[in-house]
Amino acid sequence: MSEDPEPPRGRRKRGLSEDERTLWETVARQVKPLRKASRPVRPHPPMATAEPQPDKPMTTPRPVAPLVVPKPAKPAIPPLVSLGRKERSKLSRGRSEIDARLDLHGMTQSRAHQALHHFLHRAQHDGLTFVLVITGKGTIGADPERGVLRRQVPHWLSLPEFRALIVGFEEAHVGHGGAGALYVRIRRPRG
Repeated sequence: MSEDPEPPRGRRKRGLSEDERTLWETVARQVKPLRKASRPVRPHPPMATAEPQPDKPMTTPRPVAPLVVPKPAKPAIPPLVSLGRKERSKLSRGRSEIDARLDLHGMTQSRAHQALHHFLHRAQHDGLTFVLVITGKGTIGADPERGVLRRQVPHWLSLPEFRALIVGFEEAHVGHGGAGALYVRIRRPRG
């Protein structure tokens, strides 16, 4: 087996001839750049001569302006958070007061929605912290239309109109209604 001979080291690339440079400039002018910003045309170095050019002295790089990262905008609608284990435990054991209660039993969806919105507005205005919203459990397995409020109230509380009023909500302890009631933490009013 014969191996290919290695090219001699220290070999310089040959420079472009004047014809090759002219051809290259013609082709380069006709090509559409991939980037939107165009690069400035660099002047070509003079033809390579037999005498080596002395090295240019190192120049210090221009200072780069620090990158300014814009601060993310505050969300217009605050996210919901869970109540936390301590708060839930205090509520379920009666160590924290439930400031007010709203019972939605027997209401239509539209009436319950209005009552819930008004109740939460009032609770925020009055500076309340925790309220209990009773939806009722509905009859499981019977009529599929029963228990509508139990399904709808958590959905409503997730809507932007309610998220400005509440911090979060969770299913209540069995002693306060269990699956048929919700602990709701009221958001403090701004300003």
